[in-house]
Amino acid sequence: MSGQSITDRITAAQHSMTGSAISKAVCKATTHEVSGPKKKHLDYLIHCTNEMNVSIPQLADTLFERTANSSWVVVFKALITTHHLMMYGNERFIQYLASRNTLFNLNNFLDKGALQGYDMSTFIRRYSRYLNEKAMSYRLVAVDFTKMKRGIDGVMRTMNTEKLIKTLPIIQNQLDALLDFQANPNELTNGVINSAFMLLFKDSIRLFAAYNEGVINLLEKYFDMKKNQCKDALDIYKKFLYRMTKLSEFLKVAEQVGIDQGDIPDLSQAPSSLLEALEQHLASLEGKKTKELNADARASTLSSAVSSLSSTGMSFSRMDEKEKQQALEEEQARLHALKVTGFTIYVRLVKYLCPCLHPTFPSPIFSRLSVPNLNSDLFDLQPAFIPAVQSTPSISNMQWNQPGEKKLTGGQNWQNKTMSTTQWSPAPMAPAPMAFPMTTSQVPVYGMVPPQMGQMGGVPVMAPQPMIYNQPVLRPTNPFAPMPGAQVAFLFFCLVQLKLFSFSIFMRGILHTLLLDNIGK
Repeated sequence: MSGQSITDRITAAQHSMTGSAISKAVCKATTHEVSGPKKKHLDYLIHCTNEMNVSIPQLADTLFERTANSSWVVVFKALITTHHLMMYGNERFIQYLASRNTLFNLNNFLDKGALQGYDMSTFIRRYSRYLNEKAMSYRLVAVDFTKMKRGIDGVMRTMNTEKLIKTLPIIQNQLDALLDFQANPNELTNGVINSAFMLLFKDSIRLFAAYNEGVINLLEKYFDMKKNQCKDALDIYKKFLYRMTKLSEFLKVAEQVGIDQGDIPDLSQAPSSLLEALEQHLASLEGKKTKELNADARASTLSSAVSSLSSTGMSFSRMDEKEKQQALEEEQARLHALKVTGFTIYVRLVKYLCPCLHPTFPSPIFSRLSVPNLNSDLFDLQPAFIPAVQSTPSISNMQWNQPGEKKLTGGQNWQNKTMSTTQWSPAPMAPAPMAFPMTTSQVPVYGMVPPQMGQMGGVPVMAPQPMIYNQPVLRPTNPFAPMPGAQVAFLFFCLVQLKLFSFSIFMRGILHTLLLDNIGK
């Protein structure tokens, strides 16, 4: 079985029609495809857990519904998605799971109709028990052991004796449920179970690190405890040694399936003499006759044990540091992609808002962009935008040689005054004087046809001669001519100020839409 099934596509389409992006993402993350959930779907669901307007109960219920599927692939991937959100999602997700009375009831799950159905169903039952135990641990102590602060000033190292004795058994139960997964290298044969095993591996490292620090704190307080406390502490330490052996076997499997050797910690056990010292001290408190070590020997043994366990704790931190660095690199790459996408949208928006920008607009942004040529595309649909004012033709073509008409003269220095055709020649910066023909009857304007000769009593009357006045001209009325730089800057400033606030909201919506489109692919 490979690829998304028809059922997966139909279900995703239904969620698209209803507008439920969360349900669609859950459906995409839990398809019938025999591979782990895709990272982009998991990242989107993690993002949803951080949004206050997202209903966490609805998200969790959608995942629970997917575990009711009959296919082991869908159920397994639903558990993996839930585990991933418990690890990397907002804390309110695991808080909600811990508040529920029941989580996954898959103790009787069995897929009989698919390849590997029997084998994978076994791991599904074990995996669901671990997730239930993980949520129960949070419910009891209100903290996720895999996320708590570690180190010499960490939670487990600074916990008091009473609380420590109550908390360590809770960690033991969760670790037992994890190690009960018991997968062998020859059983990790597909991408689904491999994804689950990787999450369990990461949880085992962090969980045992908290367990290890709690035991160090316990040993440091042991010789100052009361008799009942020493008895409980000794039992906890013996169980700790047993679980350390089981964890080493689990880590050997992880090494065989290809997990980086640098991510696998070195488990250093305390010397066996420490166990003897602890038993002898408890026997002395119970009044039994035994040979107890002196104070110096006991202190030396305890110091050696604490040093060994501390070195183990330091090796646990390597995986955390590597994962933090990887997460930082991924976040930087994601931010870079968003910046590129946002800048592209910004450029398109500015071009949309300011289509009249002059190509020589003095801006550091537009100096790196290609501003659309205003003399092409839409503007080429018009004839040449150099409108010529139709005025009276030159006097040479006006020589009305009427019968009996006398040519008027104006004296010895009189000259014919002609009117040349006037064209628009706007200067972008400094307006130049331009001649406008003026007559006693009317002023010709753009697109006006010159008056024709009239008839008066059957005698043609000559149109009055135009007189020419030189006067400064305002900015040309041609709306498609390039505007001066100062006016363009002012127009741009006004438009940007009007759209700035709406642009910020628009950008967020666009980026969210792009993310949803990416989820749907």
